[in-house]
Amino acid sequence: MDKTFSVINFGCRTTQADGAAIEQALQDRDLRKSDGWRQSDLVIINTCTVTNAADVEARQMIRRVHRENPAAKIVVSGCYAQRAPEQIARIKGVTCVIGNSHKEHLAGIVTANYLSESPFPILSHQCATVGADVFCSSIFESRQLRIIADASGGGRTRPVLKVQDGCSYRCSYCIIPSVRGDSRSLPSTEVIRQARLLLDQGFREITLTGIHLGGYGKDAEPKQTLAQLVRKLLKESRLERLRLSSIEPLEYTDELIDLVAGSPKMARHFHVPLQSGSDRILRLMRRPYLVEYYADLVARMRRRVPDAAIGADVMVGFPTETERDHANTLELLNLAPMTYLHVFPYSNRPGTTSADIKPEVHGTLAQERGKEVRDLASRKNREFRSSFVGKKLSLVTLAQDRNEHTQALSTNYLKVQINKGSVETNRLVSARITGLTAEGLLGEVGESTPVFREAQVPVNPA
Repeated sequence: MDKTFSVINFGCRTTQADGAAIEQALQDRDLRKSDGWRQSDLVIINTCTVTNAADVEARQMIRRVHRENPAAKIVVSGCYAQRAPEQIARIKGVTCVIGNSHKEHLAGIVTANYLSESPFPILSHQCATVGADVFCSSIFESRQLRIIADASGGGRTRPVLKVQDGCSYRCSYCIIPSVRGDSRSLPSTEVIRQARLLLDQGFREITLTGIHLGGYGKDAEPKQTLAQLVRKLLKESRLERLRLSSIEPLEYTDELIDLVAGSPKMARHFHVPLQSGSDRILRLMRRPYLVEYYADLVARMRRRVPDAAIGADVMVGFPTETERDHANTLELLNLAPMTYLHVFPYSNRPGTTSADIKPEVHGTLAQERGKEVRDLASRKNREFRSSFVGKKLSLVTLAQDRNEHTQALSTNYLKVQINKGSVETNRLVSARITGLTAEGLLGEVGESTPVFREAQVPVNPA
C-alpha cells in the first residue's frame, strides 16, 4: 500500500502522545509519513476541546486542509471528536470521525475502509452517517487503558510516554472527564516495556504524562502509586533523565518530591496546577485544596530542590470572579516561588456545572486580568533565568536552528541556545550559562554529562 499520511496534533501532552502512537500504528500498516499534510493521501486531525477556542482552531484546520488538499481523506480524532462527533461530521471534507472511545482502532478503520480497494466495515459501533462516517461510543465503557501502538518518538527528541488516561475528578469547569472517561492506568510492566522500546531507539529523556498523572495506579489491583512506578523506571540503567508532567497538588507527595531532590536522573521540574489564588473561587471550581495548602506545597518544593522549575496553570475570569479574587491570585503568585505560568481565560464548556454559574466575567476583563498574570510570570521567569548566569546546567540537546545554533532544554525546563560550535542532538551535556535570550539562556558546552548508574537511585526507606 503506497499511501502517505500526516498527523496534525492540538492540545496537551497526552494528545501529543496519542498522535505519536497513531503515527506509529499507521506506519505499522505500511503507510508512509509524508513531509506535510498538503502532500498526504490521509490527514489525521487529532483534536482538543478544553476551550471553545480549541474547537474553533480544529474546525479552521479541517477547512484549510480540505481547501488546500481536496483529494485527502480527512479523519478527525481526539477529544473534540468524542464530544461532538456529528457536528464535525457535517463539516465539508471530513471523511471520518473517530472518538477517543475508538482511537486504538483508528489505523485499522482508516486502512480497511478508506485506503483499500475493497473496503469493509471494521466495527459494529458505527453511528448513523451524517456527512461522514462516525465511530464513537460512550467513553465510560472503557475500563482499561489500551495502547494504540508501541512507543515511538513521534519525530521528537524528548518522547512522551502516556501511562494514564481519563480523570476521576469532577472540577466544575472541566469537560475532559466526559471525553476521556474515568482514570485508567497502564500496568507498570507495560510501562517498563514501552520505556525500554524508547531507550532502544536511543532517547535520553522520557516524559511521563497522563490526563490525571498523579492518579496513576489507583485503579490497579493491587493499588500502585506514581512514586512506585518512578522508582521502577529509575532502575533502568539506560534511562538518563525522567521528567514528570502536570500533577495535582494533593498528589504531589513528599516521596515524589524527595525523588526529584535525590535522584540525578530526575528532571528538576514540578508542574502543579493552581487555577486560582482565591479560596472562594477554588470552592466554586470544585478544586479539593485551599490556597494555604498550595503555598506551603510549592515552598516545600523550593526548599527541597532550590534550582527547580515550578510551574502552574492559572485560570482567569471564572464566573463571579471579583477584583478581590484576582488580587488574591496575583498576591499568591507574587510570593510563591513560581518560575513559569500557563495562563488562560475561563471558557464555558457545554455540560459542565460551571456553565450555570452567573454572572460571567466579561471577556475583555478576563483578557486584562490574564495579561496582568502573564506580565508577573514574565518578570519571575526572567529573575529565575538570570540566577543561572555563570553557573552550569545539565541539558538535553534538541535540534539545530537556521543559524546552526543547537537548541537544548535544561533539567529545570529552561530553553538554552548553545553558541559554541555544533553539538549533536539527543545528547545530555553540561553547559556554562553565559547570558539571556528573549525567552531563554545562552550557554557554552563543557564535558558531556556522565551516564547515570542504578546505585544513584534513592533507596525507599519503607
